[in-house]
Amino acid sequence: MGNFSKNIGLYFGTFNPIHIGHLIIANQMVENSDLDEIWMVVTPHNPFKNKNTLLNNYDRFEMVQLATKNYDKIKASDIEFTLPQPNYTINTLTHISEQYPNYNFNLIMGEDNLKNFHKWKNYQAILDDYQLYVYPRISEGIVANQFIKHAKIHRIEAPIVQISSTMIRNGIKNNKNIRPLVATKVWEYIDKMNFYKK
Repeated sequence: MGNFSKNIGLYFGTFNPIHIGHLIIANQMVENSDLDEIWMVVTPHNPFKNKNTLLNNYDRFEMVQLATKNYDKIKASDIEFTLPQPNYTINTLTHISEQYPNYNFNLIMGEDNLKNFHKWKNYQAILDDYQLYVYPRISEGIVANQFIKHAKIHRIEAPIVQISSTMIRNGIKNNKNIRPLVATKVWEYIDKMNFYKK
């Protein structure tokens, strides 16, 4: 790790909304690895994609802050909001490493993403400079051979959580009670703001 003061995992997502599945994974990763903290990086609205179901950046960031408030090792990050769109992960990694030169950054991803990782823009550059921490997910396809025993790819045991933000949004739209699926403060915020109703 060299002279870095902190070892940080970056967990990217739209978090629309953040739910207990995200928290379970983030907490499991930080408690069972050499990571000191996990930053939940809220992915901004991509102006080239018309997604009416996506809440604005600020509201999703606010919910991540509310959800992670009681976790010392899990933080919300809005670092991508200022980067030009469309953005690639490698740009964010480079930018964040420059902004926090004494932190060591790593990329967190689900196994489903690892299966497509060889299709990512500059994936080789990511592996040259960063470590990957992978949590299990049920998904089709296989992990490419080059990643199976890769020195920079670490698999961390975590519960497989089959909760999705889509499921939560649909539940709210159909007047279902989704309270057990999100942090209390997040549920209160969604309820107060009338999110996902239509």
